[in-house]
Amino acid sequence: MDNPAIKIILMGMKTDTDIIIVGGGLNGPALALALASGGIRSIIVDAMPKAVRDDPEFDGRSYALSLTSVNMLKALGIWGAIAENTQPMLDIVVTDGKAGEGASPLHLHFDHREIEEGPMGHMVEDRYLRHALLSALETEPLIEHIAPQMVTGQSVEEGHASVTLSDGRTLTARLIVGCDGRKSQTAMRAGIQRSRKPYHQTGLVCAISHEKPHNGVAHQFFMPPGPLAILPLPGNRSSIVWTETTERAETIAAMSDEEYLQELRPRFGDFLGEITLTGARFAYPLDLTLAQSFTADRVALAGDAAHGVHYIAGQGLNLGLRDVAALAETLINAARRGEDIGSSIVLDTYAQWRRVDTTTLVASTDTINRIFSNDNPLVRLGRDLGMGAVNAIPAARRKLIREAAGLNGDLPRLMQGRQI
Repeated sequence: MDNPAIKIILMGMKTDTDIIIVGGGLNGPALALALASGGIRSIIVDAMPKAVRDDPEFDGRSYALSLTSVNMLKALGIWGAIAENTQPMLDIVVTDGKAGEGASPLHLHFDHREIEEGPMGHMVEDRYLRHALLSALETEPLIEHIAPQMVTGQSVEEGHASVTLSDGRTLTARLIVGCDGRKSQTAMRAGIQRSRKPYHQTGLVCAISHEKPHNGVAHQFFMPPGPLAILPLPGNRSSIVWTETTERAETIAAMSDEEYLQELRPRFGDFLGEITLTGARFAYPLDLTLAQSFTADRVALAGDAAHGVHYIAGQGLNLGLRDVAALAETLINAARRGEDIGSSIVLDTYAQWRRVDTTTLVASTDTINRIFSNDNPLVRLGRDLGMGAVNAIPAARRKLIREAAGLNGDLPRLMQGRQI
């Protein structure tokens, strides 16, 4: 964070801060830190108590950070605090088959050595990433973190916006940014509509310990009800994202731990030896949701507030961090030019930048889910032959590896590992 602070030109009334960020999960703190690196003040309004956010216990939740998300965390000075607790993903193996029958011999194999930049990504537990972000907030004088508080109202007036908190306080800023999830109240209050497509699938999320080492290999096993992702964690542990039909998932979620493992084992196989559960189990209904606009009058959306995609690509957090990097760069550049950072011209720049990337990923994940989450013999044959063909063409394979690493498209500076 070597950039000199810049002075925002405030036209009209004095505001409490430059930007109010609604939502204290991961994207909200990352945005506040990115903005602070360019001298922009922010207040995070977080509905969860800080003690709950910063719980040191492992609860089973982990994230697959793409190479470009790792670059961003390095640029923000966060990576050093979590690096020793991350696991690089050195290979990704994509297969197709049925539970108990094994995988098709035709598959995709992505090897990180086929690109120059390094591992395609890293796995990190939620507790480490969240703690690092919250710790960084505490030492940044340009950021105020208010928790626990709910935003109960918001309004826009000439030259500024305001929010009302559950304790009755009113805060004013040039811009409100909604980082408050798929059911974003910020978007709703701004009149931004959402399109939604239910998948009638549920993601069962847990972590396991296993006898044999994973060697940094991530697996994506496509089955008719949905994919099973096995993602390497430090040590002989892996994160599991297991997709089932909603009806079947409800039954599995209600099982005891041993019954749950009995259901998982035929899908998982024995390639890592005996498996046991570690941490908690979660179940998340899966759908596709997309805000019809990423901005409104003095309001911008980022992360799941703007778009929610299927777990199939493991790109939800990475997509949100791209929003954060693009929004921070747009606002800091505008502030340096002396522009009103909440103006429609500035916000339109952000929306246009993110729309193409988001729409492309939303369409691709939706298509992949439709093609692979079915048991039509002809479709299965076609997708297996397709995977085998791509795997045999080095140029095509490298293109997909770079896509998995997040290296394609118009990358914000932070995603390149550069300061704004």
